[in-house]
Amino acid sequence: MLQRACCLLFAVALTAAAQAPKPQYPPTHWPIENGSFDIHDFRFGTGETLPALHLHYLTLGTLHRDAAGHADNAVLLLHGTGGNARSLLNPVFSDVLFGPGQPLDITRYFIILPDDIGQGESSKPSDGLRMKFPHYTYDDMIRSQYEMLVDGLHVDHLRLILGTSMGCMQSFVWGETYPQFSDALAPFACLPIEIAGRNRMWRYMAMQSIRDDPAWDDGNYAHEPIEGLRGAADLLIIAGSAPQQMQKDFPTRQQAEDYVKHKVDAMVADIDADDFLYYVNASRDYNPEPKLSTITAPVLWINSADDFINPPELEMAQNLVTRMPHARFVLVPASMETYGHGTHTLQPSGRTTSSNCCRSRRRSSQPCSKGNNDRFHSQLRPQLSRSALPRHGFHLSRNTITSSGSSDRADSHSPFFCEYSSLPSGPRTASAGMPFSIGT
Repeated sequence: MLQRACCLLFAVALTAAAQAPKPQYPPTHWPIENGSFDIHDFRFGTGETLPALHLHYLTLGTLHRDAAGHADNAVLLLHGTGGNARSLLNPVFSDVLFGPGQPLDITRYFIILPDDIGQGESSKPSDGLRMKFPHYTYDDMIRSQYEMLVDGLHVDHLRLILGTSMGCMQSFVWGETYPQFSDALAPFACLPIEIAGRNRMWRYMAMQSIRDDPAWDDGNYAHEPIEGLRGAADLLIIAGSAPQQMQKDFPTRQQAEDYVKHKVDAMVADIDADDFLYYVNASRDYNPEPKLSTITAPVLWINSADDFINPPELEMAQNLVTRMPHARFVLVPASMETYGHGTHTLQPSGRTTSSNCCRSRRRSSQPCSKGNNDRFHSQLRPQLSRSALPRHGFHLSRNTITSSGSSDRADSHSPFFCEYSSLPSGPRTASAGMPFSIGT
C-alpha cells in the first residue's frame, strides 16, 4: 500500500513537472546541445528513493575516444548553489575559456554542464513532491553525476573537473570518491572543510527565514512565502558581496538602498522556497578534510581574498593544500577587479588599481609583491600555466612551464597572486604558447 502511495505521489509530481513552463534563459552564442538521463530507482544517502531521477545537461563540442575506445577529451563543469547548466555559459566565464585556442577550446574538448539534483531542469522539490522530495546531499549529486556520465553519456574518463562554489566543493568530493576518474581538478571559490562557523550560520539563518514565515506552511504553500524569501535574499546579497566593489558601485546611501530593493525583488521572483531549502542544506554533511590525502589528481585551487563565504582570515587553505600530494592553492588578492565569492563569473567594471598581496602567518617560500590587478581572467590564464603538474604523462599545460615530478614555486615577480603548493620546487622550463591547456 505504501509503495503504491509513493508511486502515485511521484506520478502526480511528474505530471506537475511536465505541465510547468520551462525556465527562460538568456540567449547564448555557444552551440549547446541539450540532453537528459533518467536514473531509475535512485537511492539517496538517506535511504529515500525516487522511481526516476531526471538529470538534465548541456554539452559543447564532440566526444573523442582513444584507440582503446576510452573517452579522452571530456571536461565536466559544475555550477554553484542555486545555479544551473547555463551558469557557466556566462560570457565573462565562457568567452575566455571556450573559444579557439583558449583553455577549453570546444573544437578540442567535449564540455559537459549538468543541472545538479534540485536545480535547473533536473528533478527538484518544486516539480511536485515539495518537502517529500528526498533530502539529497553532495554525495548524492556526485554519484548521480557519475552514473549520468558513465551510463548516459558513456564517458568513462574525464580530462578535467572544474567547479565553482558548490561545484568547487563537489570537485573535492569527486577527487576522493572517484580518484582515478579525472586527470585533474580545478576547484574555484570554496574550502574543503565542514560547513560550520559563520558559513553555516548565514545559511541556517536564510533557511530559518523561510521556515519561520507562516506562509511557507511546511512547504505546502499555494503562493511563495515572500517575507521569508526576502529575508533569505538579504543574506545572499551579503554573502556574495565584495566590499570594495560595493563601495565603488553604490557610493551614496540612496544608491545602496535602491540596489538592495531592486536586487531583492529580482531574487525573490526567481527563487522557489522549497528548492532553496534543499539546495542550501545539501552541504550539511560536506566535509572532505579527513580524506584530502586520497586526492591523487593534480589540483589547481583558486579563491579570492574578498570572499565572504571563504574568508582568507581563517588561514586554513595554506595548510590544507599540503595534504594533497599534487595540489596548488592560489589566493587572488582583493582589489577593484575582484567580486568576492563570484569573482570567477562576475563582470569587473573598474580599471586597474594597486593592492597589497595577501598576508598570512604561513608565508610561501617567496614573498608576494605589490602591483596592479588587471581583469581576473586575464591573469587567471598565465597563473594556470604555472600549475603544470605532470602525472602519468598528463600535463595541465601543454606548451608552457612544466616540471618533472615537481612544480615551480610562486613567481616572486607576479603582482597578482599568493601561491601555496604541496610540491617541492624543481627544475622548470618555459616556452612560448597558449598559457593553459588540458593537454594533447
